[in-house]
Amino acid sequence: MKSLFWHRNPYDLKHTDMLFLQKVISNAVFQFDNCMLYRSLLIKRGFTREKLLSISSPAELPFIPTLYFKHHTMISVPERKLLIKATSSGTSGNKSMVGLDFQTLFAGLGMVLAVSRTHKLLSAIPCHYIILGYEYNRHASMAVAKTAYGYTWFAPALSRTYALAYNRGTYSLRLDHIKQKLIRLSHQPFPVRIMGFPFHAYWLLSQMKEEGIHLKLPKGSLIAFGGGWKQHASQKTDKKTMYRLIYDVLGIKEDNCLEFFGAVEHPILYCACSKHHFHVPIYSRVIIRDVDTLEPVPDGTPGLVNLVTPMIHSVPLVSIMTDDLGILHRNCDCGIQTPYLELLGRVGMEDITTCAAGAEQLMRTILEGENKNDSF
Repeated sequence: MKSLFWHRNPYDLKHTDMLFLQKVISNAVFQFDNCMLYRSLLIKRGFTREKLLSISSPAELPFIPTLYFKHHTMISVPERKLLIKATSSGTSGNKSMVGLDFQTLFAGLGMVLAVSRTHKLLSAIPCHYIILGYEYNRHASMAVAKTAYGYTWFAPALSRTYALAYNRGTYSLRLDHIKQKLIRLSHQPFPVRIMGFPFHAYWLLSQMKEEGIHLKLPKGSLIAFGGGWKQHASQKTDKKTMYRLIYDVLGIKEDNCLEFFGAVEHPILYCACSKHHFHVPIYSRVIIRDVDTLEPVPDGTPGLVNLVTPMIHSVPLVSIMTDDLGILHRNCDCGIQTPYLELLGRVGMEDITTCAAGAEQLMRTILEGENKNDSF
């Protein structure tokens, strides 16, 4: 695994393509041999161990919808080997639980170092962190809390301030506290790194603008978004509007506005390029599938997002079907040669009416094992 996840260039698909396929097959076979539930799901779809060994493309691998992991716990190693357990945020009511063992974490470390180095996130200059999300504590199981805390190690932390403060098992939103903290930090010399949910940033910055607050955060300050708009999708604003608001209120230019994409069921680090596109790194493949047939569609065509990675050793997450709609594009002007994913939203959202019913039926038939397609 080291030769893929510790590769120095996270976007060198040309020299790692065959290695990726080998790792995907190896991972799928391991999950088949060591997770009874995964094996039974594949056998229902006619996939034997031998058939897994003969696949010639990641798109041929049976996928499992993320919805399935919200109702079933699946692990492929003894539970004592799970060093970290993380859950999704559970905004829809149910949570996925994923356990990570040493082999998975070691691969993830190589990935994080390569991606953060490529996108110039690593710095020796101390900074203050503002986390527009959940406070990290030993009781926290949500992946977003763990991820945000991990982000604070890219540069030495002088302080960590959280918008969602933890107190006796509950979280309370304190945007006024964050506002006052930002005002104080604008008068000191160290950079400020802000990370978290975009809807919290939009609420906070809109309020500050209405109050006539215009700051100039120290040189080297940046803001990074992750986690999407979730249940606040109806309030989502376009990127250009958000970047103008950030510059107007905090003095941070668009070049220092970053975005991340990932999921607890697919913990690959997608970091947006200078054109704000999520390029596919060497650790994963993105397959866009037709909502009705589940067949892969050509680049530029919208469909359901199927994510593939061999990174997770402890849980059968080698190929998962998200509830996201997306488009795969080519030829970004940033210089990175890999395709990039444009996320359109989640199926079932009120403003997505064309495929919500079909997606609901898709999930039902997959879970019941009644879908007649060759894929899951």
